[in-house]
Amino acid sequence: MSLNKVMLIGRLGKDPEVQHFDSGAIKASFSLATSESYTNKSGERVEQTEWHNVIIWGKQAEIADRYLRKGTQVYIEGKIKTRSWEDRDGNKRYMTEIEVLRFQMLGGRNDNENAAPSNSDSRVTADTAPKNAEASVEEVDDLPF
Repeated sequence: MSLNKVMLIGRLGKDPEVQHFDSGAIKASFSLATSESYTNKSGERVEQTEWHNVIIWGKQAEIADRYLRKGTQVYIEGKIKTRSWEDRDGNKRYMTEIEVLRFQMLGGRNDNENAAPSNSDSRVTADTAPKNAEASVEEVDDLPF
C-alpha cells in the first residue's frame, strides 16, 4: 500500500494561468506560498517560505480562474506529480507539481475583495459562488453551478 497526499494552506503568488486544450480539457496553474516561522538560536524571529507549483484540471480549473487571485488564501488537497521533458539543448528537466484534487477558498470578505462577487441573494449560481466554495474531483458533478 502507498499514499500520495498533500494538504497545504497558503497564498497564491500570482493569478491562475489557464490553458484550454483541443481535447476540451482545461488546466489552471499558479504558485502557492506556504510560510512557517521560528525563533533561531540568537532569539531572532525567522520566516521561511516554500513555493509550490500547483495545477488544477477541469471544472475546478474554471472555478479557480474565476475566483482565485494573487494573494488569495486557499486550502488545497492533492498529490505530488513529477513530470520530465527535454529542453532545447537536450538536457532532461524535471518539475514537481501539486495536482489538486479539491480546494477551498479561505479568508474573510476583505481578504481579497475581487476574488468573488458579492450577492445579497442566498442562491448560488455560476456568477455568485460563495467565497468559501469547495470543489473536489468526486463532487464536481454535484456542484450547484
